[in-house]
Amino acid sequence: MGKWSSRRRNACTEIINRNGGIYRPRDMGNMSEQLIELTVADLKPLPAPFDKPEMEPGFKAPKADWNEKYNSELDGFIAIDTFLRPQTQEEKDELVQKFLRGVEKMLSCDTNGGIMQVLNLTMEYCAKCNTCSNACHIFEASNRNELYRPTYRAEVLRMIVKKYFDKNGKLIPGGKNDVVVKFIGGDIDLNWETVARLGELSYRCNLCRRCAQTCPLALDNGLIAREIRKIFSQELGYAPKPLHEKGTQLQLKTGSSTGMSKVPFLDTVEFLDEDATDLFGEGTTEYKTPMDVEGADILLLHNAGEFNAWPENPMAFTMLFQEAGLSWTLSSDICGYDNVNYGLWYDDAQCKKVAIKQNEVAKKLGVKRIVIAECGHAHKAAAIMADRYYPGSDRVPVQSFLPLMRDLVKAGTYKIDPNRNDFPVVLHDPCNYVRQMGIVKPQRDILKMIMKPGHYGNMGLPYYEMKDHGVNNYCCGGGSGFAIMQSMSFPQWRNNIAHRKKLEQILEAFGPEVMENTDVPKYICAPCSNCKGAMRDIIEHYRLDRFNVHYGGLVELIVNAMTKYSTPYMEFLRDE
Repeated sequence: MGKWSSRRRNACTEIINRNGGIYRPRDMGNMSEQLIELTVADLKPLPAPFDKPEMEPGFKAPKADWNEKYNSELDGFIAIDTFLRPQTQEEKDELVQKFLRGVEKMLSCDTNGGIMQVLNLTMEYCAKCNTCSNACHIFEASNRNELYRPTYRAEVLRMIVKKYFDKNGKLIPGGKNDVVVKFIGGDIDLNWETVARLGELSYRCNLCRRCAQTCPLALDNGLIAREIRKIFSQELGYAPKPLHEKGTQLQLKTGSSTGMSKVPFLDTVEFLDEDATDLFGEGTTEYKTPMDVEGADILLLHNAGEFNAWPENPMAFTMLFQEAGLSWTLSSDICGYDNVNYGLWYDDAQCKKVAIKQNEVAKKLGVKRIVIAECGHAHKAAAIMADRYYPGSDRVPVQSFLPLMRDLVKAGTYKIDPNRNDFPVVLHDPCNYVRQMGIVKPQRDILKMIMKPGHYGNMGLPYYEMKDHGVNNYCCGGGSGFAIMQSMSFPQWRNNIAHRKKLEQILEAFGPEVMENTDVPKYICAPCSNCKGAMRDIIEHYRLDRFNVHYGGLVELIVNAMTKYSTPYMEFLRDE
Protein backbone atom coordinates (compact mmCIF):
# COMPACT_ATOMS: atom_id res chain seq x y z
CA MET A 1 0.00 0.00 0.00
CA GLY A 2 2.91 2.35 0.80
CA LYS A 3 4.26 1.79 -2.77
CA TRP A 4 1.15 3.20 -4.38
CA SER A 5 1.49 6.67 -5.76
CA SER A 6 -0.83 9.37 -4.39
CA ARG A 7 -2.32 9.65 -7.86
CA ARG A 8 -3.24 5.96 -7.78
CA ARG A 9 -4.75 6.24 -4.29
CA ASN A 10 -6.79 9.28 -5.26
CA ALA A 11 -8.00 7.77 -8.50
CA CYS A 12 -9.82 4.90 -6.90
CA THR A 13 -10.77 3.61 -3.49
CA GLU A 14 -9.13 0.25 -2.89
CA ILE A 15 -7.63 -1.53 0.07
CA ILE A 16 -5.14 -4.33 0.38
CA ASN A 17 -6.45 -7.17 2.48
CA ARG A 18 -4.48 -9.18 4.99
CA ASN A 19 -3.49 -11.72 2.36
CA GLY A 20 -2.13 -9.15 -0.06
CA GLY A 21 -5.14 -9.04 -2.40
CA ILE A 22 -6.87 -5.82 -3.41
CA TYR A 23 -10.35 -5.01 -2.12
CA ARG A 24 -12.58 -2.37 -3.65
CA PRO A 25 -15.86 -1.10 -2.16
CA ARG A 26 -17.79 -3.57 -4.31
CA ASP A 27 -15.86 -6.43 -2.71
CA MET A 28 -17.14 -5.65 0.80
CA GLY A 29 -19.52 -8.59 0.50
CA ASN A 30 -16.88 -11.14 -0.42
CA MET A 31 -17.19 -14.14 1.88
CA SER A 32 -13.75 -14.25 3.44
CA GLU A 33 -11.74 -13.69 6.57
CA GLN A 34 -11.33 -10.17 7.96
CA LEU A 35 -10.34 -7.62 5.37
CA ILE A 36 -7.34 -6.08 7.13
CA GLU A 37 -5.15 -6.87 10.12
CA LEU A 38 -3.42 -4.03 11.96
CA THR A 39 -0.24 -3.80 14.00
CA VAL A 40 1.28 -0.74 15.67
CA ALA A 41 3.98 -0.76 13.00
CA ASP A 42 1.28 -0.10 10.40
CA LEU A 43 0.17 3.13 12.09
CA LYS A 44 1.45 6.68 11.72
CA PRO A 45 4.59 7.16 13.86
CA LEU A 46 4.25 9.31 16.99
CA PRO A 47 6.54 12.20 18.00
CA ALA A 48 8.99 12.11 20.93
CA PRO A 49 9.11 10.58 23.42
CA PHE A 50 7.02 7.93 21.66
CA ASP A 51 9.37 7.73 18.70
CA LYS A 52 11.04 4.80 20.43
CA PRO A 53 9.41 1.41 19.72
CA GLU A 54 9.42 0.29 23.35
CA MET A 55 7.46 3.37 24.44
CA GLU A 56 4.22 2.47 22.69
CA PRO A 57 1.93 -0.39 23.79
CA GLY A 58 0.78 -2.69 21.04
CA PHE A 59 -2.51 -4.34 20.19
CA LYS A 60 -3.67 -7.13 22.46
CA ALA A 61 -4.76 -10.29 20.67
CA PRO A 62 -8.56 -10.78 20.61
CA LYS A 63 -10.09 -13.89 22.07
CA ALA A 64 -10.50 -16.66 19.51
CA ASP A 65 -14.18 -17.27 20.24
CA TRP A 66 -15.24 -13.64 19.68
CA ASN A 67 -15.47 -14.00 15.91
CA GLU A 68 -17.42 -17.22 16.25
CA LYS A 69 -20.22 -15.39 18.05
CA TYR A 70 -19.85 -11.83 16.74
CA ASN A 71 -18.58 -10.36 13.48
CA SER A 72 -15.01 -9.06 13.40
CA GLU A 73 -14.39 -9.58 9.71
CA LEU A 74 -13.92 -5.91 8.92
CA ASP A 75 -10.65 -5.26 10.75
CA GLY A 76 -10.65 -7.65 13.70
CA PHE A 77 -12.42 -5.28 16.13
CA ILE A 78 -15.99 -5.29 17.42
CA ALA A 79 -18.00 -2.14 18.18
CA ILE A 80 -21.55 -3.44 17.77
CA ASP A 81 -21.57 -5.89 20.66
CA THR A 82 -25.26 -6.76 20.20
CA PHE A 83 -24.89 -8.06 16.65
CA LEU A 84 -24.61 -11.85 16.61
CA ARG A 85 -23.63 -13.74 13.50
CA PRO A 86 -26.73 -15.05 11.70
CA GLN A 87 -26.89 -18.85 11.78
CA THR A 88 -29.37 -19.69 9.04
CA GLN A 89 -29.96 -18.50 5.50
CA GLU A 90 -33.34 -17.17 6.57
CA GLU A 91 -31.67 -14.99 9.22
CA LYS A 92 -29.14 -13.74 6.68
CA ASP A 93 -31.83 -12.89 4.12
CA GLU A 94 -33.95 -11.15 6.75
CA LEU A 95 -30.97 -9.02 7.78
CA VAL A 96 -30.42 -7.85 4.21
CA GLN A 97 -34.10 -7.05 3.64
CA LYS A 98 -34.39 -5.09 6.88
CA PHE A 99 -31.31 -3.13 5.92
CA LEU A 100 -32.75 -2.29 2.50
CA ARG A 101 -36.02 -1.15 4.08
CA GLY A 102 -33.97 1.05 6.37
CA VAL A 103 -32.13 2.57 3.42
CA GLU A 104 -35.48 3.27 1.76
CA LYS A 105 -36.60 5.19 4.84
CA MET A 106 -33.28 7.03 4.85
CA LEU A 107 -33.97 8.20 1.29
CA SER A 108 -37.54 9.31 2.03
CA CYS A 109 -38.52 12.92 2.74
CA ASP A 110 -41.46 11.60 4.75
CA THR A 111 -39.24 9.85 7.28
CA ASN A 112 -35.93 11.72 6.98
CA GLY A 113 -36.90 15.16 5.67
CA GLY A 114 -34.74 17.18 8.03
CA ILE A 115 -31.47 16.14 6.42
CA MET A 116 -32.44 15.30 2.83
CA GLN A 117 -30.70 18.26 1.25
CA VAL A 118 -27.25 17.46 2.62
CA LEU A 119 -27.86 13.71 2.28
CA ASN A 120 -28.73 14.05 -1.41
CA LEU A 121 -25.72 16.27 -2.02
CA THR A 122 -23.42 13.78 -0.32
CA MET A 123 -24.85 10.79 -2.16
CA GLU A 124 -24.84 12.40 -5.60
CA TYR A 125 -21.98 14.89 -5.90
CA CYS A 126 -18.81 13.47 -4.38
CA ALA A 127 -15.93 14.44 -6.68
CA LYS A 128 -13.51 11.90 -5.14
CA CYS A 129 -11.06 14.74 -4.49
CA ASN A 130 -10.26 13.27 -1.05
CA THR A 131 -10.02 16.63 0.66
CA CYS A 132 -12.03 15.01 3.44
CA SER A 133 -9.46 12.23 3.78
CA ASN A 134 -6.69 14.73 4.44
CA ALA A 135 -8.85 16.18 7.24
CA CYS A 136 -9.66 12.86 8.94
CA HIS A 137 -7.70 12.02 12.07
CA ILE A 138 -8.59 8.32 11.87
CA PHE A 139 -7.43 7.99 8.27
CA GLU A 140 -4.23 9.85 9.15
CA ALA A 141 -3.61 7.83 12.32
CA SER A 142 -4.01 4.56 10.43
CA ASN A 143 -1.22 5.73 8.12
CA ARG A 144 -3.78 6.30 5.38
CA ASN A 145 -5.32 2.85 5.37
CA GLU A 146 -7.90 2.95 2.59
CA LEU A 147 -10.55 1.16 4.65
CA TYR A 148 -10.73 4.19 6.95
CA ARG A 149 -10.91 6.78 4.18
CA PRO A 150 -14.09 8.83 4.89
CA THR A 151 -15.41 8.25 1.37
CA TYR A 152 -15.03 4.47 1.57
CA ARG A 153 -18.19 3.69 3.58
CA ALA A 154 -20.06 6.36 1.66
CA GLU A 155 -19.06 4.74 -1.63
CA VAL A 156 -20.28 1.32 -0.47
CA LEU A 157 -23.66 2.80 0.50
CA ARG A 158 -23.78 4.80 -2.71
CA MET A 159 -23.29 1.64 -4.77
CA ILE A 160 -26.06 -0.15 -2.86
CA VAL A 161 -28.44 2.73 -3.54
CA LYS A 162 -27.56 2.79 -7.24
CA LYS A 163 -28.21 -0.92 -7.59
CA TYR A 164 -31.32 -1.41 -5.45
CA PHE A 165 -33.22 1.88 -5.63
CA ASP A 166 -34.79 3.96 -8.38
CA LYS A 167 -34.27 7.70 -8.83
CA ASN A 168 -37.10 8.43 -6.40
CA GLY A 169 -35.52 6.38 -3.64
CA LYS A 170 -37.92 3.46 -3.95
CA LEU A 171 -36.66 -0.08 -3.46
CA ILE A 172 -36.40 -2.26 -6.58
CA PRO A 173 -36.93 -5.90 -5.54
CA GLY A 174 -33.91 -7.93 -6.62
CA GLY A 175 -32.01 -4.86 -7.81
CA LYS A 176 -31.32 -3.61 -11.30
CA ASN A 177 -30.01 -5.58 -14.26
CA ASP A 178 -26.34 -6.57 -13.92
CA VAL A 179 -25.42 -4.83 -17.16
CA VAL A 180 -27.09 -1.63 -16.00
CA VAL A 181 -25.49 -1.58 -12.53
CA LYS A 182 -22.00 -1.99 -13.95
CA PHE A 183 -22.62 1.01 -16.19
CA ILE A 184 -23.99 3.25 -13.39
CA GLY A 185 -21.50 2.23 -10.70
CA GLY A 186 -23.72 -0.06 -8.66
CA ASP A 187 -21.81 -3.29 -9.20
CA ILE A 188 -21.95 -4.65 -5.66
CA ASP A 189 -23.29 -7.84 -4.09
CA LEU A 190 -25.37 -7.18 -1.02
CA ASN A 191 -25.27 -10.03 1.49
CA TRP A 192 -25.16 -10.23 5.26
CA GLU A 193 -21.38 -9.75 5.28
CA THR A 194 -21.72 -6.47 3.38
CA VAL A 195 -24.31 -5.26 5.87
CA ALA A 196 -22.34 -6.40 8.92
CA ARG A 197 -19.08 -4.83 7.74
CA LEU A 198 -20.81 -1.59 6.79
CA GLY A 199 -22.36 -1.41 10.25
CA GLU A 200 -18.98 -1.88 11.90
CA LEU A 201 -17.42 0.66 9.55
CA SER A 202 -19.93 3.28 10.71
CA TYR A 203 -18.27 2.94 14.14
CA ARG A 204 -14.84 3.74 12.74
CA CYS A 205 -15.85 7.40 12.54
CA ASN A 206 -16.08 9.86 15.45
CA LEU A 207 -18.78 11.94 13.68
CA CYS A 208 -16.58 14.99 14.32
CA ARG A 209 -17.62 16.55 10.97
CA ARG A 210 -14.12 17.82 10.22
CA CYS A 211 -14.51 16.20 6.81
CA ALA A 212 -17.70 18.17 6.18
CA GLN A 213 -16.03 21.44 7.15
CA THR A 214 -13.22 20.96 4.65
CA CYS A 215 -15.27 19.58 1.73
CA PRO A 216 -15.40 22.17 -1.09
CA LEU A 217 -18.86 20.88 -2.03
CA ALA A 218 -20.20 20.89 1.58
CA LEU A 219 -20.70 17.12 1.57
CA ASP A 220 -20.91 15.29 4.90
CA ASN A 221 -19.42 11.81 5.14
CA GLY A 222 -19.95 11.91 8.90
CA LEU A 223 -23.66 12.10 8.20
CA ILE A 224 -23.42 8.91 6.14
CA ALA A 225 -21.79 7.09 9.06
CA ARG A 226 -24.50 8.31 11.40
CA GLU A 227 -27.29 7.28 8.99
CA ILE A 228 -25.86 3.76 8.80
CA ARG A 229 -25.78 3.61 12.61
CA LYS A 230 -29.39 4.81 12.64
CA ILE A 231 -30.47 2.07 10.25
CA PHE A 232 -28.78 -0.53 12.42
CA SER A 233 -30.50 0.73 15.55
CA GLN A 234 -33.95 1.74 14.32
CA GLU A 235 -34.48 -0.96 11.69
CA LEU A 236 -32.23 -3.88 12.61
CA GLY A 237 -32.30 -3.40 16.39
CA TYR A 238 -28.51 -3.37 16.81
CA ALA A 239 -26.59 -0.69 18.72
CA PRO A 240 -23.61 -0.86 21.08
CA LYS A 241 -24.80 -1.69 24.60
CA PRO A 242 -22.99 1.26 26.22
CA LEU A 243 -24.94 3.66 24.01
CA HIS A 244 -28.39 2.05 24.01
CA GLU A 245 -29.12 -0.54 26.69
CA LYS A 246 -26.68 0.86 29.26
CA GLY A 247 -27.03 4.41 27.97
CA THR A 248 -30.27 5.87 26.63
CA GLN A 249 -32.59 3.16 27.93
CA LEU A 250 -30.99 3.24 31.37
CA GLN A 251 -31.26 7.02 31.44
CA LEU A 252 -34.97 6.99 30.62
CA LYS A 253 -35.57 4.30 33.23
CA THR A 254 -33.47 5.46 36.18
CA GLY A 255 -32.84 9.13 35.38
CA SER A 256 -29.20 8.83 34.40
CA SER A 257 -27.04 7.04 31.84
CA THR A 258 -24.84 6.00 34.77
CA GLY A 259 -27.76 4.16 36.37
CA MET A 260 -27.68 6.59 39.30
CA SER A 261 -31.26 7.13 40.49
CA LYS A 262 -32.68 10.04 42.48
CA VAL A 263 -31.70 9.01 46.02
CA PRO A 264 -28.03 8.22 45.27
CA PHE A 265 -27.85 11.41 43.23
CA LEU A 266 -29.12 13.54 46.13
CA ASP A 267 -26.72 11.77 48.50
CA THR A 268 -23.81 12.45 46.15
CA VAL A 269 -24.66 16.15 45.84
CA GLU A 270 -24.95 16.45 49.61
CA PHE A 271 -21.55 14.79 50.04
CA LEU A 272 -19.94 17.13 47.50
CA ASP A 273 -21.40 20.16 49.28
CA GLU A 274 -19.92 18.94 52.55
CA ASP A 275 -16.59 18.30 50.85
CA ALA A 276 -16.54 21.80 49.31
CA THR A 277 -17.39 23.36 52.67
CA ASP A 278 -14.75 21.38 54.56
CA LEU A 279 -11.96 21.98 52.03
CA PHE A 280 -12.70 25.51 50.86
CA GLY A 281 -15.24 27.07 53.19
CA GLU A 282 -12.42 28.51 55.30
CA GLY A 283 -14.74 28.24 58.31
CA THR A 284 -16.96 31.04 56.99
CA THR A 285 -18.79 29.65 53.95
CA GLU A 286 -21.19 26.73 53.64
CA TYR A 287 -21.71 25.54 50.10
CA LYS A 288 -25.18 24.28 49.28
CA THR A 289 -26.35 23.16 45.84
CA PRO A 290 -29.94 24.36 45.26
CA MET A 291 -32.23 21.48 44.28
CA ASP A 292 -35.62 21.57 42.52
CA VAL A 293 -36.06 25.32 43.04
CA GLU A 294 -39.13 26.49 41.13
CA GLY A 295 -38.88 29.74 39.21
CA ALA A 296 -35.07 29.89 39.25
CA ASP A 297 -33.33 31.68 36.42
CA ILE A 298 -31.06 28.75 35.49
CA LEU A 299 -31.48 24.99 35.41
CA LEU A 300 -27.91 23.71 35.29
CA LEU A 301 -27.57 20.37 33.52
CA HIS A 302 -24.46 18.31 34.22
CA ASN A 303 -23.35 15.10 32.60
CA ALA A 304 -24.20 12.70 35.45
CA GLY A 305 -20.94 10.88 34.85
CA GLU A 306 -19.17 13.89 36.36
CA PHE A 307 -20.60 13.10 39.80
CA ASN A 308 -19.00 9.64 39.71
CA ALA A 309 -15.81 10.12 37.71
CA TRP A 310 -14.92 13.80 38.13
CA PRO A 311 -16.87 15.16 41.13
CA GLU A 312 -14.52 18.13 41.37
CA ASN A 313 -16.23 19.52 38.26
CA PRO A 314 -19.85 19.85 39.51
CA MET A 315 -18.43 20.92 42.88
CA ALA A 316 -16.57 23.77 41.14
CA PHE A 317 -19.78 24.86 39.42
CA THR A 318 -21.60 25.01 42.77
CA MET A 319 -18.83 27.13 44.28
CA LEU A 320 -18.69 29.49 41.31
CA PHE A 321 -22.46 29.93 40.98
CA GLN A 322 -22.92 30.46 44.71
CA GLU A 323 -20.08 32.98 44.90
CA ALA A 324 -21.64 34.85 41.95
CA GLY A 325 -25.05 34.94 43.65
CA LEU A 326 -26.84 33.43 40.65
CA SER A 327 -30.43 32.24 40.72
CA TRP A 328 -30.04 28.61 39.76
CA THR A 329 -30.98 25.03 40.54
CA LEU A 330 -30.35 21.40 39.77
CA SER A 331 -33.22 18.99 39.21
CA SER A 332 -33.69 15.54 40.73
CA ASP A 333 -36.29 14.48 38.14
CA ILE A 334 -35.61 11.71 35.62
CA CYS A 335 -33.30 13.12 32.92
CA GLY A 336 -33.19 16.40 34.88
CA TYR A 337 -29.78 15.75 36.41
CA ASP A 338 -28.14 14.19 33.37
CA ASN A 339 -27.56 16.24 30.23
CA VAL A 340 -26.42 13.13 28.32
CA ASN A 341 -28.29 12.28 25.12
CA TYR A 342 -26.54 9.35 23.47
CA GLY A 343 -29.27 9.10 20.83
CA LEU A 344 -27.47 11.95 19.09
CA TRP A 345 -24.91 9.40 17.94
CA TYR A 346 -27.03 6.53 16.72
CA ASP A 347 -30.84 6.84 16.90
CA ASP A 348 -33.26 9.73 16.21
CA ALA A 349 -36.10 8.15 18.20
CA GLN A 350 -33.99 7.79 21.34
CA CYS A 351 -32.54 11.28 20.92
CA LYS A 352 -36.04 12.74 20.72
CA LYS A 353 -37.26 10.96 23.86
CA VAL A 354 -34.42 12.29 25.99
CA ALA A 355 -34.55 15.83 24.52
CA ILE A 356 -38.28 16.12 25.21
CA LYS A 357 -37.89 14.78 28.73
CA GLN A 358 -35.16 17.28 29.57
CA ASN A 359 -37.26 20.18 28.26
CA GLU A 360 -40.29 19.00 30.24
CA VAL A 361 -38.21 18.97 33.44
CA ALA A 362 -37.25 22.60 32.82
CA LYS A 363 -40.85 23.59 32.08
CA LYS A 364 -42.07 21.90 35.23
CA LEU A 365 -39.65 23.93 37.35
CA GLY A 366 -40.51 27.13 35.51
CA VAL A 367 -36.90 28.13 34.93
CA LYS A 368 -36.04 30.83 32.43
CA ARG A 369 -33.20 28.95 30.73
CA ILE A 370 -31.23 25.72 30.65
CA VAL A 371 -27.46 26.05 30.95
CA ILE A 372 -25.44 23.07 29.75
CA ALA A 373 -22.30 22.38 31.78
CA GLU A 374 -19.10 20.75 30.51
CA CYS A 375 -20.46 18.19 28.04
CA GLY A 376 -19.90 18.64 24.32
CA HIS A 377 -22.53 16.38 22.79
CA ALA A 378 -25.15 17.61 25.30
CA HIS A 379 -24.66 21.13 23.93
CA LYS A 380 -25.55 20.01 20.43
CA ALA A 381 -28.34 17.65 21.47
CA ALA A 382 -30.10 20.15 23.74
CA ALA A 383 -29.46 23.35 21.80
CA ILE A 384 -29.72 22.19 18.17
CA MET A 385 -31.22 18.73 17.75
CA ALA A 386 -33.98 19.41 20.27
CA ASP A 387 -35.24 22.24 18.07
CA ARG A 388 -36.27 19.62 15.53
CA TYR A 389 -38.11 17.55 18.12
CA TYR A 390 -39.63 20.28 20.26
CA PRO A 391 -40.08 23.44 18.15
CA GLY A 392 -42.05 26.53 19.11
CA SER A 393 -42.79 28.56 22.20
CA ASP A 394 -42.79 25.53 24.52
CA ARG A 395 -39.02 25.24 24.22
CA VAL A 396 -37.06 26.48 27.21
CA PRO A 397 -34.02 28.42 25.89
CA VAL A 398 -30.75 26.50 26.04
CA GLN A 399 -27.36 28.15 26.55
CA SER A 400 -23.76 27.09 27.02
CA PHE A 401 -21.97 27.61 30.32
CA LEU A 402 -19.02 29.18 28.49
CA PRO A 403 -20.29 32.71 27.69
CA LEU A 404 -21.84 32.87 31.16
CA MET A 405 -18.57 31.97 32.90
CA ARG A 406 -16.57 34.29 30.63
CA ASP A 407 -18.83 37.21 31.52
CA LEU A 408 -18.64 36.45 35.26
CA VAL A 409 -14.83 36.28 35.24
CA LYS A 410 -14.52 39.35 33.03
CA ALA A 411 -16.85 41.37 35.29
CA GLY A 412 -14.56 40.77 38.26
CA THR A 413 -17.09 38.60 40.07
CA TYR A 414 -14.24 36.52 41.46
CA LYS A 415 -10.94 37.81 42.85
CA ILE A 416 -8.43 36.11 40.56
CA ASP A 417 -4.69 35.65 40.89
CA PRO A 418 -3.35 34.18 37.62
CA ASN A 419 -0.10 33.31 39.39
CA ARG A 420 -1.93 30.46 41.12
CA ASN A 421 -2.16 28.74 37.74
CA ASP A 422 1.58 28.61 37.16
CA PHE A 423 1.87 25.33 35.28
CA PRO A 424 1.59 24.36 31.60
CA VAL A 425 -1.98 23.96 30.33
CA VAL A 426 -2.99 22.85 26.84
CA LEU A 427 -6.51 23.54 25.61
CA HIS A 428 -8.54 20.89 23.83
CA ASP A 429 -11.56 21.96 21.75
CA PRO A 430 -14.60 19.61 21.93
CA CYS A 431 -15.98 19.11 18.42
CA ASN A 432 -19.68 19.40 19.22
CA TYR A 433 -19.73 22.91 20.58
CA VAL A 434 -16.60 24.32 18.95
CA ARG A 435 -16.64 23.22 15.32
CA GLN A 436 -20.34 22.34 15.16
CA MET A 437 -21.69 25.30 17.16
CA GLY A 438 -18.96 27.93 16.86
CA ILE A 439 -18.30 28.45 20.59
CA VAL A 440 -14.60 29.25 20.26
CA LYS A 441 -13.72 32.52 22.00
CA PRO A 442 -15.17 32.39 25.57
CA GLN A 443 -12.94 29.57 26.84
CA ARG A 444 -9.88 31.34 25.47
CA ASP A 445 -10.89 34.64 27.04
CA ILE A 446 -11.20 32.85 30.38
CA LEU A 447 -7.78 31.22 30.14
CA LYS A 448 -6.16 34.56 29.28
CA MET A 449 -7.60 36.01 32.50
CA ILE A 450 -6.76 33.12 34.86
CA MET A 451 -3.39 31.77 33.65
CA LYS A 452 0.00 33.20 34.64
CA PRO A 453 1.45 34.98 31.60
CA GLY A 454 5.00 34.80 30.33
CA HIS A 455 6.07 31.46 31.77
CA TYR A 456 4.32 28.64 29.93
CA GLY A 457 2.40 28.83 26.67
CA ASN A 458 2.78 29.40 22.95
CA MET A 459 1.59 31.86 20.30
CA GLY A 460 1.99 34.67 22.85
CA LEU A 461 -0.64 33.09 25.11
CA PRO A 462 -0.42 32.01 28.77
CA TYR A 463 -1.51 28.51 27.73
CA TYR A 464 -0.72 26.11 24.89
CA GLU A 465 -2.82 26.00 21.75
CA MET A 466 -2.67 22.85 19.68
CA LYS A 467 -1.40 23.27 16.14
CA ASP A 468 -4.91 22.81 14.75
CA HIS A 469 -7.38 24.42 17.14
CA GLY A 470 -10.72 26.20 17.27
CA VAL A 471 -13.01 25.03 14.49
CA ASN A 472 -10.03 23.28 12.90
CA ASN A 473 -9.51 21.09 15.97
CA TYR A 474 -9.17 17.34 15.85
CA CYS A 475 -11.51 15.05 17.78
CA CYS A 476 -10.20 13.59 21.04
CA GLY A 477 -10.96 10.15 19.60
CA GLY A 478 -13.69 9.48 22.15
CA GLY A 479 -16.44 11.25 20.21
CA SER A 480 -19.71 9.68 19.08
CA GLY A 481 -19.70 7.24 21.98
CA PHE A 482 -16.21 5.78 21.65
CA ALA A 483 -15.15 7.02 25.10
CA ILE A 484 -17.71 4.79 26.83
CA MET A 485 -17.54 1.79 24.47
CA GLN A 486 -15.51 -0.81 26.36
CA SER A 487 -16.76 -4.06 24.84
CA MET A 488 -14.33 -6.77 23.79
CA SER A 489 -11.57 -5.55 21.45
CA PHE A 490 -12.94 -2.10 20.62
CA PRO A 491 -10.87 -0.17 23.21
CA GLN A 492 -7.75 -1.51 21.47
CA TRP A 493 -8.79 0.12 18.21
CA ARG A 494 -9.90 3.33 19.93
CA ASN A 495 -6.75 3.76 22.02
CA ASN A 496 -4.31 3.00 19.23
CA ILE A 497 -6.06 4.71 16.31
CA ALA A 498 -8.90 7.07 17.28
CA HIS A 499 -6.87 8.69 20.10
CA ARG A 500 -3.63 8.79 18.15
CA LYS A 501 -3.93 12.24 16.58
CA LYS A 502 -4.93 13.86 19.87
CA LEU A 503 -1.92 12.32 21.60
CA GLU A 504 0.29 13.69 18.83
CA GLN A 505 -1.24 17.16 19.30
CA ILE A 506 -0.68 17.08 23.06
CA LEU A 507 2.96 16.00 22.68
CA GLU A 508 3.67 18.61 20.03
CA ALA A 509 1.92 21.42 21.93
CA PHE A 510 3.91 20.89 25.13
CA GLY A 511 7.09 20.06 23.24
CA PRO A 512 9.80 17.61 24.37
CA GLU A 513 11.41 20.01 26.87
CA VAL A 514 8.21 20.54 28.87
CA MET A 515 6.78 17.10 28.24
CA GLU A 516 9.78 15.19 29.48
CA ASN A 517 10.33 17.38 32.55
CA THR A 518 8.64 15.15 35.11
CA ASP A 519 9.04 17.74 37.86
CA VAL A 520 6.53 20.02 36.13
CA PRO A 521 2.83 19.03 36.33
CA LYS A 522 1.08 19.40 32.97
CA TYR A 523 -2.68 19.84 32.55
CA ILE A 524 -4.92 18.99 29.60
CA CYS A 525 -7.94 21.30 29.78
CA ALA A 526 -10.83 19.39 28.20
CA PRO A 527 -14.16 21.13 28.97
CA CYS A 528 -16.29 18.12 28.05
CA SER A 529 -17.13 14.91 29.92
CA ASN A 530 -16.70 12.70 26.88
CA CYS A 531 -13.38 14.33 26.05
CA LYS A 532 -12.20 13.88 29.63
CA GLY A 533 -12.99 10.19 29.27
CA ALA A 534 -10.80 10.18 26.17
CA MET A 535 -7.97 11.98 27.99
CA ARG A 536 -8.20 9.46 30.82
CA ASP A 537 -7.82 6.61 28.31
CA ILE A 538 -4.93 8.32 26.52
CA ILE A 539 -3.09 8.88 29.79
CA GLU A 540 -3.69 5.32 30.96
CA HIS A 541 -2.94 3.58 27.65
CA TYR A 542 0.23 5.56 26.91
CA ARG A 543 1.20 5.93 30.60
CA LEU A 544 1.45 9.71 30.42
CA ASP A 545 1.31 9.79 34.21
CA ARG A 546 5.05 9.01 34.12
CA PHE A 547 5.45 12.47 32.59
CA ASN A 548 3.31 14.11 35.30
CA VAL A 549 0.39 14.73 32.94
CA HIS A 550 -3.07 15.47 34.38
CA TYR A 551 -6.42 16.40 32.89
CA GLY A 552 -9.73 18.01 33.80
CA GLY A 553 -12.17 20.75 32.92
CA LEU A 554 -12.10 24.53 32.70
CA VAL A 555 -14.09 25.54 35.78
CA GLU A 556 -11.56 23.80 38.02
CA LEU A 557 -8.89 26.19 36.72
CA ILE A 558 -11.11 29.18 37.54
CA VAL A 559 -11.59 28.04 41.13
CA ASN A 560 -7.89 27.28 41.45
CA ALA A 561 -7.10 30.91 40.52
CA MET A 562 -9.45 32.41 43.13
CA THR A 563 -7.66 34.16 45.98
CA LYS A 564 -10.46 33.35 48.41
CA TYR A 565 -9.15 29.82 48.85
CA SER A 566 -5.86 29.10 50.61
CA THR A 567 -5.96 25.47 49.49
CA PRO A 568 -5.20 24.72 45.79
CA TYR A 569 -8.26 23.34 44.06
CA MET A 570 -6.26 20.94 41.92
CA GLU A 571 -5.53 17.78 43.87
CA PHE A 572 -2.22 17.23 42.09
CA LEU A 573 -1.10 20.64 43.40
CA ARG A 574 -2.16 19.81 46.94
CA ASP A 575 -0.06 16.66 46.84
CA GLU A 576 3.12 18.57 46.14
